[in-house]
Amino acid sequence: MKESVDMENNTVFASVNGIKRPVRLSEKTRAFAYESLGHKYGLMTRETPAVSLDEINGFEGFSPLQKYDAAILKIAKEAPLRICGGELISGAATLGLGIKHLVPATYKGEPVFQSLSHLTVDFETVVFCGTDSIRKKALEAYERYRGTDREEFAKSCLDCLDALDIYHGRYLDALKAKGYEKNYENLLTVPQKPAETFYQAVQSIWFVFSFLRLCGNWPGIGRIDKFLYPFYKRDIESGVLTKDGAREILAHFFIKGCEWICGGDYGSGDAQHYQNLVIAGVDEDGEDITNDVTYLILDVIEETGISDFPTTVRLSKNSPEKLYRRVAEVMRLGGGVLAVYGEDTVLKAMTEYGYPLKDARRFANDGCWEVQVPGETNFCYIPTDFLQILQKNTLKSYDKSVNFDSFEALYSAYLCDVRAFAENLLSSVLKNNTPECINGEWVWRKNIPCTVISLFERDCVSRGLSYLEGGAVYNVISPHIGGLADTVNSLYAVKKLVFDDKKIGFSELMKVLSENWENDEPLRQYALNKYDYYGNDNDEADGICKRFLSDFADICKSIDGRSGYRFPGGVSTFGRQLEWSPHRLACPSGRKKGEILAANASPTPGSDKQGATALIRSYCKNELYRLPVGAALDVKLLPSSVKGDEGLDALVSLLHGFVSLGGFFMQPDVADAQILKEAQKNPADYQNLSVRVSGWNARFVTLNKEWQDMVIEQNECGCGC
Repeated sequence: MKESVDMENNTVFASVNGIKRPVRLSEKTRAFAYESLGHKYGLMTRETPAVSLDEINGFEGFSPLQKYDAAILKIAKEAPLRICGGELISGAATLGLGIKHLVPATYKGEPVFQSLSHLTVDFETVVFCGTDSIRKKALEAYERYRGTDREEFAKSCLDCLDALDIYHGRYLDALKAKGYEKNYENLLTVPQKPAETFYQAVQSIWFVFSFLRLCGNWPGIGRIDKFLYPFYKRDIESGVLTKDGAREILAHFFIKGCEWICGGDYGSGDAQHYQNLVIAGVDEDGEDITNDVTYLILDVIEETGISDFPTTVRLSKNSPEKLYRRVAEVMRLGGGVLAVYGEDTVLKAMTEYGYPLKDARRFANDGCWEVQVPGETNFCYIPTDFLQILQKNTLKSYDKSVNFDSFEALYSAYLCDVRAFAENLLSSVLKNNTPECINGEWVWRKNIPCTVISLFERDCVSRGLSYLEGGAVYNVISPHIGGLADTVNSLYAVKKLVFDDKKIGFSELMKVLSENWENDEPLRQYALNKYDYYGNDNDEADGICKRFLSDFADICKSIDGRSGYRFPGGVSTFGRQLEWSPHRLACPSGRKKGEILAANASPTPGSDKQGATALIRSYCKNELYRLPVGAALDVKLLPSSVKGDEGLDALVSLLHGFVSLGGFFMQPDVADAQILKEAQKNPADYQNLSVRVSGWNARFVTLNKEWQDMVIEQNECGCGC
C-alpha cells in the first residue's frame, strides 16, 4: 500500500490492492487523520514519560493501594492535556510509559506499578448510566465495608473517581480557554451523567477510555454499535444529526485512537494496544442489532485505513446479506483490520460451557480475540508450546531409549503429558492466586492495585474486591495450545512414516530427528511433500487435530472450577512461534530444528497447498464449540484473488462458508509478500501499510526484522524444500 494524493478528491489516503477508497469525510477530518497517522501525537506522548511521585511525603511507608491512589491522583492533576486542532472528541493519553504497559508514575526514576490489558470494560454503564452511578455504588460499599479488610479498596474506588473528575475538570477549563465551545458543551455533563445525544455518547466512551489509557491500561471497547445506535436513531429522527455528521464524529473517534503511533522499530509493532471493537450480532434477546452505526464504522475503516481498532464482526447464518457483502468490501482492502466471529458457534460454546444465554449473547473479546463477557470478566490466558511437550517430554528429545509399538501408544503417552502440564498449571494457580476456600468461597491473594480498571468491571465495587482479587463476576484462566498444527503434523507424520507406510522404524526415526535430518535428506523430502497435512481438507490429518482438541477440552473440563477460576481451553500463539523457534527440535513432518512454524490454529507455513476453502474446511472439522475461549484461524489471501466483482463474490462466499461450517474466529488478511518485501527495503514509502499479526494489527514497518520476516513467510511458501 503506497501512499498517494488524489488531487481530484483532495484525499491523503492511498488506494490499496488496486481498489480506490471512497471519499466521504471532510477535508479537515482527512487532514487530521493524516497528521495523526504520521506519528505527530505519538511522538508528543513520548516526550513526557510519566509523573514523578518523589515529592510525596512518606510515600515509601504507604500501603500498595495508597501508593496507587497517589499515582492516579498525580496523573489526573499533572498529565499534559492535548487538544488537537479541529478535534471533535476530547481527551488524550499523554504519558509515554502507558505505551509500555505501565502505570505512568515513577518513584526515584522507576515505575511503581504494571497496568492491565486483555479485558473489555463496562462502557455500557458509562454511556447509559454515567460514572456517577458507579460513585453511588462506591459510596454504598464504603459505608458497608467500614472497619473491614475491604474498606481500603472501597476508599480507593472513591479516590480514583475523584481523580477522573479532576482530569475531566482540567479538560473543561482547557477547552473553554481555547475557544472549543462545541467540545466544551458536549463534555460538560459526560461521562458523569448519562449521555443524551449520539455526540455525547461517543465523547463519553472516548473520555473514559482515554483516562483508562492515561493510567496505563489497554482495555478493549466492545460492542460500540450496540451502545451508540439508540442515540443515533433518536438524533436522526429528531433532526439534530445527519448520517454524514455521525460519520465525522466516529472518524474522529478512530483518529484519536491513533495517538500512540510513534513509527520506528518496536519489535511486535506499534499498534498492539488491544483496543478492539466488536460489531453486529444479536442482543440479549436474540435480536440482530446490525444498524446504521455498524455500517458507518465500516465506512470509516474503509476510507481511513486506520488499523488501531482491530474490529471483529459477529456473523451468523441469519446476518443480513448486506453485512456480509459490506464486510467483504472492506476486508479486501487488506490491513487485517476486520476479523469475524462465527456467532452461532461462539454462542453454542459459551452456553454449553455454562454461561447464561443472556450473558453469552453479550460476548465481546479481551482486546485481542478471546471471547469473554465484557465488563464482567477477569481474564488471563497462558499460551504454551505443545510441540515442545511432544518433542521434549513424550519423545524425550529423541532419546534412543524412546520407543512406541503403535500410534495409539504414542498418542496416549502424549495425552498423559498434556494432562500433567494442565495439572501443574492448576497447582501454580492455587499457589499464586487462590490459596484457600473459606465457607465455600475462594479467597484470592493480594495482587497489584488496579482500582481504575475495577471501577468499570461489574461487581468489583459492590463486592469491595478488586478485579484481580475476586471482584469480577467471572474469573477465567485459559490454557492455550501453541503449535497446534506443528504438533498434529508431527503425530500424523510419525503415524504415516512408521506405522502405516513403514518407511522407517520408530527408533531409526528418533535417530534421524536427533541429527536434525542431516543424514537422510531423501526421507525429509518425502515427509515434507508426500503427505497432506492439517489445512488441506485431509480427513486423516484433520481427524488427529479434532481428536486432540476434543481430548484437550476434556482435560480442561476436569480441572474447571477446582481453583475458583474457570479453566476453558483455547488455541493461540500471538506471535510466540518466533520466541519458541530456537527451542524446538526437528519435526517428523520434515521441518528442521529452529524453524518458525504455525500461528494460532492455522497450518504450518507452506504446508497448506489446497487454498483457503480447504483450510477453512480443515479448521471447521474440529469441535470448536468445545473451546469456549476460542481458536484463531489466520487466512492469507492474495490481492488478485479478491479483485473485481468475481473476487468480491468469492470473498463473500468464503465468509458464508466459514459461518455455515461452524467456524469460531477467523482473521483474513489480504497481503502480497512481494509488497511486504518492498516495504522492508523502503519503509519510508509504506508508513501506513498494516498487517494482521495475531490478535492485533501492526504497521508493517514498525515490526522488527524478525517479525517482518515471519509475516512475509506466512504470506508465501515456507515449506523449507
